[in-house]
Amino acid sequence: MSGSPARGAAFRGGPLGPRKSWTELLAGRVKKQKYNPERERKLKDSALQLLRYHQNMNDLLLEVEDPQCKKLCLSKLIDCDSASAYSDRSSSFIGSAFRDQALRLGVPVGLLSARVFACSVQQVCMEPSHPVLLSSEQRKKLSSLLEIAQHLLAHNMFSRLTFCQELWKAQNSLLLEAVWCLHMHSVVSLQELLQSHPDTQTMTMWLFRNLCILCEQIDASSPSSDTTNTMLSGFVELLVSRGFQESWNRRPMEPEKMPQVATDVLQRMLTFALDTLDADPQVTSAYQAVRGWCSVYSGHVCCGMIAVDSLKRFFSHTLTQILIYKPVLKVADAIQMQKEWSFAKTCHLLTTLYCRVFVTLGPEESVGRLQEVLEMEEVNWKHVLSCLSTLVVCFPEAQQLVKDWVASLMTRAFESCHLDSMVTAFLIVRQATLEGPFVFPSYADWFKESFGSSLGYHSCSKKALVFLFKFLSDLVPWEPPRYMQVHIFHPPLVPSKYHSLLTDYISLAKTRLVDLKVSVENMGLYEDLSSSRDIAEPQSQAIQDVEKAIVVFEQTGKIPMPVMEASIFRRPYFLSHFLPALLTPRVLPEVPDSRVAFIETLKRADKIPSSLYNAYCQACATAEEKQPKNATPGKKTKPDCAEQPLGLLSAALEELRALMTDPTQYDVISAQVAVISERLNAALGHNNDDGSLRRSKIQLSVLTPTLQRQDQTVVDLLLTAFCQNLMVASSFVSPERQSPWAVLFVRTLCGHMLIPAVLTRLCQLLYHQGPSLSTPHVLGLAALAVHLGECGSMLPEVDPGILAPAGSLCVPEFLNSLLTCRTRESLLFCMKFCTAAISYCLCKFSAQPHVALHNYLSPGLIKRFQFIVLRVFSETRAPCPPEHTASLSWRPLYLPSADWQSAALSLWAWNSFQEMLKEKEFYI
Repeated sequence: MSGSPARGAAFRGGPLGPRKSWTELLAGRVKKQKYNPERERKLKDSALQLLRYHQNMNDLLLEVEDPQCKKLCLSKLIDCDSASAYSDRSSSFIGSAFRDQALRLGVPVGLLSARVFACSVQQVCMEPSHPVLLSSEQRKKLSSLLEIAQHLLAHNMFSRLTFCQELWKAQNSLLLEAVWCLHMHSVVSLQELLQSHPDTQTMTMWLFRNLCILCEQIDASSPSSDTTNTMLSGFVELLVSRGFQESWNRRPMEPEKMPQVATDVLQRMLTFALDTLDADPQVTSAYQAVRGWCSVYSGHVCCGMIAVDSLKRFFSHTLTQILIYKPVLKVADAIQMQKEWSFAKTCHLLTTLYCRVFVTLGPEESVGRLQEVLEMEEVNWKHVLSCLSTLVVCFPEAQQLVKDWVASLMTRAFESCHLDSMVTAFLIVRQATLEGPFVFPSYADWFKESFGSSLGYHSCSKKALVFLFKFLSDLVPWEPPRYMQVHIFHPPLVPSKYHSLLTDYISLAKTRLVDLKVSVENMGLYEDLSSSRDIAEPQSQAIQDVEKAIVVFEQTGKIPMPVMEASIFRRPYFLSHFLPALLTPRVLPEVPDSRVAFIETLKRADKIPSSLYNAYCQACATAEEKQPKNATPGKKTKPDCAEQPLGLLSAALEELRALMTDPTQYDVISAQVAVISERLNAALGHNNDDGSLRRSKIQLSVLTPTLQRQDQTVVDLLLTAFCQNLMVASSFVSPERQSPWAVLFVRTLCGHMLIPAVLTRLCQLLYHQGPSLSTPHVLGLAALAVHLGECGSMLPEVDPGILAPAGSLCVPEFLNSLLTCRTRESLLFCMKFCTAAISYCLCKFSAQPHVALHNYLSPGLIKRFQFIVLRVFSETRAPCPPEHTASLSWRPLYLPSADWQSAALSLWAWNSFQEMLKEKEFYI
């Protein structure tokens, strides 16, 4: 016990001194620590973070006992009725209330207001009536809320970063239009919002899904179409600007996440579109979304908002991704299937996408991109070839670029035996020839030009020759019969010592044709070997050959060269199919027609065996004896199905005319002309020729021009459509500002067998019916004459008989020869036609009027106009000062009350026209 007091004393005081309380200990420790601002800041941040993630700021406001602060509940404030009740309250009061509550809670006011507003936006988006759009009531609530947020931002009382982070916590209920409204009202930009998401992949998928739904709403008939278009344009502007901006042009502190997100979303949208179009698209919600997304590639959406360099990089990237999309098709598949990938057979949305990309990049850069991708990547041949078709059809300036590309590929292929270049060149040529003669020469013409002479690509060495025939032989198991037929009937020119290479290939190709049950001997005389059609039966092909041969005989008066060649080199087909089709028994007409004359000409040339001819005559006599009394000789009933191709052609022409009324549709004019070209073949009942007709003369009987009923129906339909199109187009813009529809239309006529029929019909109209033509017809035919002159290199010369006893005439001279001044009526018609043709030519080609007059119109027509004006109008004989107008006006001519006298005098007095008349070529 004696030790106890000592121990107690020691415990209480003792030698170590008295025991200190906790307060004293802590106070001493604080005094010993040095002040550390960084540590204090971290402690406050930790406390704030704990508060932010574990407290509901909206509920904390409700817990405040101040009755005024209870009214600060934003769910009530943004209610429509409450909003009107609070409309007279000052925004400064709301800011003051936030500041007071932040002070009481010990948090920054910007953090508090951002958290409360994020919860309020989520409340607005709850129970949406649409997946991405707000209802009218929701828009009113959000508008009231945004006004408050703008005031807080203006007074530095709102944290954008905190707001974005809180908003993303409920992204599944967040509506895309709400995000757009935050951007438009400058509360938080789209870029800030997207960059603040903690999970890039999740945010990318959210934006992709919402954009797909938004694209479904891109419809002009929708009440919210303006909102949806504006939203889509805004998102595209952000994504393209950030995703395809040059790296050196980015802000130094800009994170790399945004460009990655932008390119990922754009790539997902493009892949979604291509997947939908690749799956045999129908009118579904996915198809509607793709159609809406394709609209972002149009000029009125992209141009003006995005830097040109960024826009071009985006479109170039898009074209590349289209070309390399799912490269599962092999070259062998492309060779067999490319006939199904022509422009007319490709999905309209896909060709629209191609066109819009080409418009931005331009034909030259587009062809260059095609070249690069084909050289560097595995490609989707379906997309490559359908893309090529769209390019050459819709952009005529690209046709020469493609020809140059093919020439460079062929040169490279034979210089180094480069197989890939050879394959690419052949696929490109065959695809281009599918689009018709107004786009590219026929495959037969190209093959003959490339290999049919001593200057061909293969003529440089034996190695090149072996390379060619090995390539052609490797194609045999895969390619369609029509191409092997071209190679057989237009073989490459081969030196005699290497002739075995050619014979080996021909034997292989013929064997393959036999396997396909296609006889070379039964091949038609005028079959279009570049056509995508299936091979016709010999009997039906022979009927088409006979009809076409008779048409050529009518125009030339001579046995067509293909018929002469067949009678010598292809006697099995000539005797077994052609002659039986020609010598089909019938009741002969009283006045011999073209068929009778053709048969008699062949008989005199010893091309019809006597036994066959006698049997034909006997059968015709028997048919005449059995003829019903009320029957008309030489007539035959045509099946009703013949009206179907003509109806399709008429519908295509009407669609073209509808495009004339909408200037925004000019980019699809060429596409529609391609459709017309395809339907024209079906309406004519025969295929395109192989190019031989374009190099021969056309013989016309000017005094008695006649046409077959089918050809005249088709020609009248085309000429009427041309005149109507010209009137419609001129009612909107002047000729020089119109799309190239007219020259494309005329090239289509020039590329078909129809051109002799067109000239024959013009002969009937201008030479025999001129004074009776109406004003639209005069204007339309005058413009047609100008464009026929523009396409003069594609046209043969014309032998009009009595009108040109010295020889044949070019088409402009021939058309001028049809204008006569024998009576007052014909004189006035000539004045109208010449006035219209010259005025249209000068207006259409106002940039080079002198060149146009020299090249597209006959000098005789200019002289004829001078003669008529000087003879009819006395005021033109007196010297008068010319009118110094900048250009002629085409507008008065197509108006219903066209004043031809004023138009002729205005043209005569035009200063530039008087200067041109001083040239020697136009002297009278």
